[in-house]
Amino acid sequence: MKYDNDYTIGLKNTWEVVCYGSDGQEKWRELNKNLVTTEGANHVLGVIFKSVTQITGWYVGLKGAGTAVIADTMSSHSTWAELTPYSQSYRQTLTLGSVTGTTTSTCDNSSSKATYSINGTATIAGAFLSSSDSKGSSGGSLYGVVDFASSRDVISGDTLEVTVTLTAASA
Repeated sequence: MKYDNDYTIGLKNTWEVVCYGSDGQEKWRELNKNLVTTEGANHVLGVIFKSVTQITGWYVGLKGAGTAVIADTMSSHSTWAELTPYSQSYRQTLTLGSVTGTTTSTCDNSSSKATYSINGTATIAGAFLSSSDSKGSSGGSLYGVVDFASSRDVISGDTLEVTVTLTAASA
């Protein structure tokens, strides 16, 4: 039965990834929406309603070609692989600002973007949020994954800046 006042809440994440060449000039920019995995959605509901322990650290990773699916987890994402051609020893910490909004609530890392110093040649096709900071690790939880509209090339000397905006809204 449907009621006139049925409401839903949606989780949406928007990713902006900007690539700068070694000369500091912008080479390309991607802006896309994120897939929230079943594992990520279950964690949100579990923390809010079922006393599941909150994960307090989230980390940004880079992904290669392949399409993310809702059932993906860090230990099982057979259609894509993590990319690690960057000089940082760990995945970058997602440091979010304050939650703001009245009808739509958002927070982002625009004041502390995840930044990667590329030290190899690769093709990047997206990014993801994991509860593990270990570069290349299959451990931890996978909150969500973004696929770019098309794969993008990076070379040694490039810098990637990643901005993640998390949104929750009633519909």
